[in-house]
Amino acid sequence: MSDARLPATGRAIGKRFWPPDVRTLSSGYFGMVMATGIVSLAADQIGLHGIAWGLFGIAVVAYLVLWGLTVLRILRHTRLFFSDLVDHLRGPGFFTMVAASAVLGSAFILLAHSWIIGFALWCVAVVLWLALTYTIFTAFTVKEDKPDLAHGISGAWLLAVVATQSIAVLAALLAVQVAQPWRLDLNFLALSMWLWGGMLYIWMMSLIFYRYTFFRFSPADLSPPYWINMGAMAISTLAGSLLILNSDDAPFLHSIVPFMKGFTVFYWATGTWWIPMLVILGIWRHVYKRFPLRYDPLYWGAVFPLGMYAVGTHRMAQAMGFEFISALPVVFAVVAMIAWAVTFIAYLAGLLRSGEA
Repeated sequence: MSDARLPATGRAIGKRFWPPDVRTLSSGYFGMVMATGIVSLAADQIGLHGIAWGLFGIAVVAYLVLWGLTVLRILRHTRLFFSDLVDHLRGPGFFTMVAASAVLGSAFILLAHSWIIGFALWCVAVVLWLALTYTIFTAFTVKEDKPDLAHGISGAWLLAVVATQSIAVLAALLAVQVAQPWRLDLNFLALSMWLWGGMLYIWMMSLIFYRYTFFRFSPADLSPPYWINMGAMAISTLAGSLLILNSDDAPFLHSIVPFMKGFTVFYWATGTWWIPMLVILGIWRHVYKRFPLRYDPLYWGAVFPLGMYAVGTHRMAQAMGFEFISALPVVFAVVAMIAWAVTFIAYLAGLLRSGEA
């Protein structure tokens, strides 16, 4: 999601903002759909069904609009699109397209009870995941001109983990809706994606933590996507919890329940560890270093982890009977809704300022 740029507006007539300059549109803007979709599920699980449906509607509209703008950008600015795709900082932002599709598919199943649309979005997510994973990381491997670690990696790289785990989550939800043997197949795929996501996190987080601690770190370097450090673990917790809940329908899952429980708690504990650290770094950035706090589309990358932590913690408590943490999902659901509202208001204010310019 790094270098996600707010689409510049075209010639404004009154307060119309069409057509946008798709040349500067970043795929990282799909983070808005990710954040809105997961916050709608967080609101629903604490009984705020009206808010949940309102957010769900916004997520659907945003998803369709962003796809339209993305296709337009591919057609009009093909070279620039593919240049961004293989860029070390901008390339990982394309994984928001995968996660947005899967998160929205999960919302269709849990809120709208439409597993057909959920399955269609899962297919879109799988195709995008295959195409982006092997295009982006192959390009990073074979390209001749590469940045050094300090300038080539950020928390946005962990969007690859989020994308992988989002497919696992949706596969686990779909498995409940279908009969055997498809139920067994989907659970096995969900387990595989869950394990792949954990593998990717270990690889990438090692590099990111090394970059944190052994290279100069300026306030500008601490972009909001670093909250994905926590969000990647929160969605891994959610995927593991759903697999545990599905274990009675798949013998191979039932045989490794202790393993899944151990790793699910491990993911949750790691994500929880990151929260105070990220808050402290945020205070250092905006209070101590006085870095300006203004709207940036990257902030959707900070809203998403808060909502995902609420949903993931809720499911883990459900899967393992951890009633002693039942208050956490409520607290973080409220925090996520407040963060979403602040970010969305800032987004609308930015549009109004552009229209009046």
